[in-house]
Order: sequence, then C-alpha cells, then structure tokens
Amino acid sequence: MPTPIRHDYRREEILALFDLPFTELVFRAASVHREHFDPTRVQVSTLLSIKTGGCPEDCGYCPQAARYDTGVAAQKLMDADDVLARARQARDAGATRFCMGAAWRSPKDRDIPKVAAMIRAVRGLGLETCATLGMLSADQALALKDAGLDYYNHNLDTAPEFYDSVIGTRVYQDRLDTLAAVRAAGMKTCCGGIVGMGESREQRAGLLQTLANLPEHPESVPVNLLVQVPGTPLAGTAALDPFEFVRTIAVARLLMPASTVRLSAGREAMNDEMQGLCFLAGANSIFYGEKLLTTDNPETDRDRRLFERLGLSVLTVAPQQDSDASGCGSACACTTGAAEADAEAAMEEVV
Repeated sequence: MPTPIRHDYRREEILALFDLPFTELVFRAASVHREHFDPTRVQVSTLLSIKTGGCPEDCGYCPQAARYDTGVAAQKLMDADDVLARARQARDAGATRFCMGAAWRSPKDRDIPKVAAMIRAVRGLGLETCATLGMLSADQALALKDAGLDYYNHNLDTAPEFYDSVIGTRVYQDRLDTLAAVRAAGMKTCCGGIVGMGESREQRAGLLQTLANLPEHPESVPVNLLVQVPGTPLAGTAALDPFEFVRTIAVARLLMPASTVRLSAGREAMNDEMQGLCFLAGANSIFYGEKLLTTDNPETDRDRRLFERLGLSVLTVAPQQDSDASGCGSACACTTGAAEADAEAAMEEVV
C-alpha cells in the first residue's frame, strides 16, 4: 500500500527518522521513492541569473547581498535575447526545466511584463519554466501564471526558530505569504532550504516539518548544501557531515513521497559517491550546468559521466501546455516546428 501523504508531522517523529541507522533510513527512503518514481530517472533543470547582485537583503549565505564584499557586481536585468539563447543551450544539453532567478527583494510591477515575456519565450522552446524573483504580491503571481509560468521557487531556507540567525530583513511569514500567493494563482511551488548553516539536527528536522506540513507539499523540494562564499557572514561555518546531508535527503523523501527532491547548491563540493548515496536515498533531480546563480556547479560532462556510472538517465517530460485548436498539445510532433517561431514572437513583447 502506498505511503500516505500527510501534513501533520510532529517534530519528534521526524527526529526519530533522523536517528535511524543509516542503512535502515536509506532503505526506507529508497522504498518510498519507488512507490512514486522510476528510481533510474533524474529530472534536470538549469538555473540562470537574469538579474545579478545588488540585493538589499541580509541573507547570511548570499553573495548577491549588496552589503557584503563578495566580488559580485550588481547587474541589470539581462537582455531577453540572451536569456532565450541560454535557454536553448540548456534544452540542447538535456535540461527539461529552465529556471530564471533575479536578485530582488521583490520585483517592481514594471519588471513583471519583461519577465513574463521571457517566460512565454522559454516555454515556447518546449521547456518547463520556473522563476525566483523574491516576494510576490497576489497580482504579480497572477501575471506570472498568465504568462505560463509552471513553477515559482521561494525557499523557506531553514526552520522557523533558526531563521533569525540567518536573515533579518524579512520574516518567516513573508515567505509563507508568497507561497500562498503562488498557490492561489495556480502555480506549482519549488520550495526547500539550505543545510550546513550551523543549524542543529533538530532545526533541520524543523525545516522539513514546516515544508511537509504546508497545505500542499511543494512539487519540487531543493535541498541546498551551504556554499561558503568569502565575505558572507556564514563563511567559515563548520562543514556538515556528508552522511548527515544524505540523511536529510532521505527524510525529505519519506515526508514528501510524491515531491521531486533536488540536489541543488553545494554539489561542487560533493564527490560522486556522496551524490550516488543521495540518489539512492530518494533524490531525483539536479541543477545542470556550470553555474548556480553566482556559485560554481559541476560541469555538464561530469554529470553525464556520473549518470553513466550509476546507470541513470535524464527524464524527458514535456511541460504541460494548453492544447491548440486541433486538440493537440504544443509538445506534439506536429507543433514542435512552430515552437521556435513562437519563442521568437514572444521576445518581441519585451520592451
């Protein structure tokens, strides 16, 4: 019988999962994974920073915060044609989802039409679309949904009780409010957090408890390992034990059985064996490409070699799109020839 989807986890039962012998925990997570997914398939996303640096927030892990001296220069919103070119490269390299990130506390209303046009164009290439732009109002969320945005990423980062140790320029409820706006608009959520920021195991359990007890589980749950960037307050934090990271992946899989669990930031510091354990424990998505916003990521060829060694293949699932008048979706063979033209047309909307 399939593992039930729950939203009422208690902290102590999550800690009991963390406390299981490592082999037992991974076995349970791998078993649950097989109830919902093909364990030999991995979903691949590519993340592009479309507006880098200059963020007014004080997130202790982030090199894009203007107040920290990290060598990241503030840049304006990317040219739309450049974004589309990078999306083509990502698709041709095997990515099925293209994520666009902007270092804003929250976008201004005048920014939304520009990003919306990028979303339409990227979606016209046959890719799923995701954006992370900071906090959203209800109207902004609806505008992005109308543009065809599939996923919105807004991480909780950590447990409620540890949050103030990392961020002081917004409160936890701000993040929950944005997630609610995204859900109300009808988009899927991509929501996870960062581990290795000096939090305790109980606080890691608290992050997963908060995610799993949301009204709906995030469809995508990115688990980031802190990348320690010189100049940020969290640089110099004691490194998280690799087995503890794998345990976090396994517990995330057990609590959110039908969600995609993604290995996100920090993979550059993981060897192949650690990543292999993560896939065994229920991870089934990665970010693909040489950069994650401003930090390094394993190169595409390294990931391909790892997949070959593990016998894994890249999931190729076309995004769900509205059917055309003939009743045939845009991913169908009869319309794929028009996708590039649709993408180019969408770019003309960008001012």
